[in-house]
Amino acid sequence: MRPVRILIAMTILAAAGHALAQEPAKPPPLDGPSVVFKDALVEGLAGEWSATGKMMGHPFHHRISASWVLNHQFLQLHMIDLEEPAKNRARYEALVYIGRDNLSDRYVAHWIDIFGGRMSETLGYGTRDGDAIRFVFEYPDGPFQTTFSWDAKAGTWGVLMRQRNPSGTWEVFADQTLAREKK
Repeated sequence: MRPVRILIAMTILAAAGHALAQEPAKPPPLDGPSVVFKDALVEGLAGEWSATGKMMGHPFHHRISASWVLNHQFLQLHMIDLEEPAKNRARYEALVYIGRDNLSDRYVAHWIDIFGGRMSETLGYGTRDGDAIRFVFEYPDGPFQTTFSWDAKAGTWGVLMRQRNPSGTWEVFADQTLAREKK
């Protein structure tokens, strides 16, 4: 009787092993804590930057510190205005989180700044074209674009911000150049 039990047990084990071997392997997840955001273009934005340019026709100078946060899921840009603000105005400051939605095959940007919760509720979606990523934000008062462009020859980033006016024409809101901070 004992050899029959051993034979039955071996048959069950063999069948279970065969069944497990036949299960298709699960594809790796596209997003989540085990899939960190790796992008050579965005990696190049990490570091300390001096941003100069014009915003609404007026010159400005910002410092931008960009570093990876939240398990390398987002590049955080901390922007702060270095100029004294005009009377009765707050110094501009923003935190921008750039990430990647692999399932939808697009970049995302969370832009949180001194304008508060109403303006920060809009998520920007970005697409890459060569060495540039253009984010589109559908704000309550109309669409807004922010394009980050890498200039490899100069070693600088350009950031062009445009908004659509009520007549439907795109206007420059800000145009800036980011150069590496000197150590």
